[in-house]
Amino acid sequence: MRSSSAIKIAPMQSEGNAAIVRRSYEAFNTADIATLAKLFDSSASWHTLGRSSFAGDRKGRDAVFTQFGRYGGETRGTLRANLLNVLESEDGRVVAVHHNSAERNGRRLDVLCCTVFELDNSRILIGREHFYDLYAWDAFWS
Repeated sequence: MRSSSAIKIAPMQSEGNAAIVRRSYEAFNTADIATLAKLFDSSASWHTLGRSSFAGDRKGRDAVFTQFGRYGGETRGTLRANLLNVLESEDGRVVAVHHNSAERNGRRLDVLCCTVFELDNSRILIGREHFYDLYAWDAFWS
């Protein structure tokens, strides 16, 4: 049986980790690299599931931002991560649920995703993407 402390959700705080994640989505969707640089730690890592060329681990803020740049470049700026919900746990982890949409090479992306964020000192350290339909995600990028 799980401990009840493992599933408690912290009350929303205006300057908590959830707010930082919300700001990161706004910055991502507007290609605001200056704001993203303030929100991501220099040692940040990003983990994307799947078999496409986007799958794998990116280590270091520059590698993470290169991945984000590829998303924008290969979709000609059409990729959007429309934030639907943000939950913050007592330990500071944040789960963000969003809808990905984009166009690329005559294909359309329409996939739900949740990203689990770990933060320290108000900076994003780790992002782990989990897709509702991983096959559709991979097919879009093939």
